[in-house]
Amino acid sequence: MSFTLTTPLYYVNDKPHLGSTYTTLACDALARFERLQSRDVVFVTGVDEHGQKIQRTAEQQQLSPQEHCDRVSDRYRELWSQWQITNDRFIRTTNPRHLELVEQFYARVQASGDIVRGRQTGWYCVGCEEYKDVPADADQPDCSIHAKPLEWRDEENLFFRLSRYQNDIEALVNRDDFIAPASRRQEVRNFVAQGLRDFSISRVNVSWGLPVPGEDGHTFYVWFDALLGYLSALLDDGGEVDLERLTTAGWPASVHVIGKDILRFHAVYWPAMLMSAGLPLPKHVFGHGFLTREGQKMGKSLGNVLDPEKLLSMCGADAVRWYLLRDMQFGDDGDFQQQRFLDLVNNDLANTIGNLLNRTSSMARKWFSDAVPPADCASDESHPLAQQGQQTVEIVLDSLPKLSFKVAAEAILQLAISANGHLSETAPWTRMKQEGQEAAVGNDLYAVLESTRLVGVLLSPLVPDLSGRILNQLGHDPVQSDWTTQLRWGGLRSGSALPKPSPVMQRLELDEDL
Repeated sequence: MSFTLTTPLYYVNDKPHLGSTYTTLACDALARFERLQSRDVVFVTGVDEHGQKIQRTAEQQQLSPQEHCDRVSDRYRELWSQWQITNDRFIRTTNPRHLELVEQFYARVQASGDIVRGRQTGWYCVGCEEYKDVPADADQPDCSIHAKPLEWRDEENLFFRLSRYQNDIEALVNRDDFIAPASRRQEVRNFVAQGLRDFSISRVNVSWGLPVPGEDGHTFYVWFDALLGYLSALLDDGGEVDLERLTTAGWPASVHVIGKDILRFHAVYWPAMLMSAGLPLPKHVFGHGFLTREGQKMGKSLGNVLDPEKLLSMCGADAVRWYLLRDMQFGDDGDFQQQRFLDLVNNDLANTIGNLLNRTSSMARKWFSDAVPPADCASDESHPLAQQGQQTVEIVLDSLPKLSFKVAAEAILQLAISANGHLSETAPWTRMKQEGQEAAVGNDLYAVLESTRLVGVLLSPLVPDLSGRILNQLGHDPVQSDWTTQLRWGGLRSGSALPKPSPVMQRLELDEDL
């Protein structure tokens, strides 16, 4: 069964930031999970490269727009490689194949009678690439998002007849399964209930854009162009660019994962465009929140922007992935707090999970010839840890498809905490000194080691490198394919060799602010 998920196509006006990294890491975790469910995954990411904002940014840097896009696009590719993101496609909207697809799509929408000519007058934000609802007689208003003056525009554009799709879009967004989380769903419902207005899909005097066929001087509005990148990515498989191939290439998308600021484009404009072109709609749209830092919005003027490259080099992928996915409810706004970051990584990964594995493995090696102890509980699913392990598996399998990474991570951590508690309660270091207790000690150590194995397997989508190290230290193969059999209690074989333990997660110490 196929599963297509997408990040936004990131706008290349500037280098990647932590917000785009956060979205991509979350999508990577979901993609890894779906592959372990034996789904045929197509994970799409890429960059949106047109528009006046990019044109002006390039001019300021004394570069051509293409040179600027090439530089920033390369940084995105390199960063995702450094983070070991498992995307299957990376689309650039300057790719000639993308232009071919846009022209095909436009022809379909035009044939549906949904393109009309009109005049667009109002205050425009170049940073947002959209007109703002500001009174026409306002005296030089600023954009509330970018805090920069809006520009007055009065030009003839081509419009998409969004208003024709009022009833269809209303029915779509009123479904409970199309937009998540619920707070975002209600925002879109409120917007649609106010009445949909036709929107401009072309610009004049913007040279850095795709030309509109048959319309001299018009280039496509960046959002009309960029949304089609999801389709271009799926057809970037060596075959011909043909919209008829989409349904065999992975369309419709199972889920678009985006920031809440672009939810309206994905949940309203995009479905209407697809309806007009006679193409299937995405199944789900998930709008997540923003990241702040120590309670403040991140910005260059404040000097508090977190650089994902620096974060990776100083802290490693496991630490950052764990903190972002475990501490923040995906969908809500999240606040990056350095001390909490250190505390969670050290307490959860280095202490609770890492030390549990290290000391249990050391005891097993010392008392059972460097091997997994013999144990009756290997086949005893009524053992308390076996029962909790099964409950944890069920929580993870239920949570991850919903992008509830926090719920899954906390359940996995709780299994490790319970295994630690079992070790403390049974005190094998004391019982081993008592005559006739060797079999009982073997059972207890096996149960803890097997719980730790389940922890390692379940961590695979969230922190894959740490997962591999945990399983390697148990003499167990890393999770590479369908994990169904690996999620059953009793996967460790008694008598199998246990490698000499070493810390699977070093404590994180930072002498400076990130």
